[in-house]
Amino acid sequence: MTEDPLALPLNPKAATWNLANQLTVFRLALVPVFVVALFAHGGHTTGWRWVAWGVFAVASYTDRIDGQIARNRNLVTSFGKLVDPIADKALIGAALIGLSLLDDLPWWITILVLVREVGVTALRFWVIRHGVIPASRGGKLKAFLQAVAIGLYVLPFTGWLASGRAVVMALAIVVTVVTGIDYVARALTLRQTSERAAMKRARKAARQ
Repeated sequence: MTEDPLALPLNPKAATWNLANQLTVFRLALVPVFVVALFAHGGHTTGWRWVAWGVFAVASYTDRIDGQIARNRNLVTSFGKLVDPIADKALIGAALIGLSLLDDLPWWITILVLVREVGVTALRFWVIRHGVIPASRGGKLKAFLQAVAIGLYVLPFTGWLASGRAVVMALAIVVTVVTGIDYVARALTLRQTSERAAMKRARKAARQ
């Protein structure tokens, strides 16, 4: 997503069922459609793989624009902040697991990416009382590379094109790991340096 929903200020007057949230829910609804298309006729039919890629591309595009709409139209809601990362992880997770089940992608890649994604999401909610860890440029690059790499693996490529997608996936894995480590460092720093942490230390010192 271009805009990080957790980092955007809430608008308590915004309707829950606004355009940005509609796109997020639409993306979530496309996940089972993508899975059905990916596994149709054994999972390796050229036509259906193109259909699966089309669904994945549409879903990924909504991931790009719903945050922009929420920011530009001041439509950020608690519902959107909760559902948007769920929709993102559901789409990426379904694609990775599906490709691994079809033996198109090694399982270790799927496990590594999913552990990172779930871990970072948990970290961000773990420190939410101390502040928001906004998506970094590296995080946005990671999301872009993951989407491109997965899309290339969904497409029924062979030969040098199949080799090329492995290079993109390798880049995505490197950025995924590096940004994951960065999130851990930022989360630990935030819990130590936030205003909430300072107040807790002050109260503890006052009791001593």
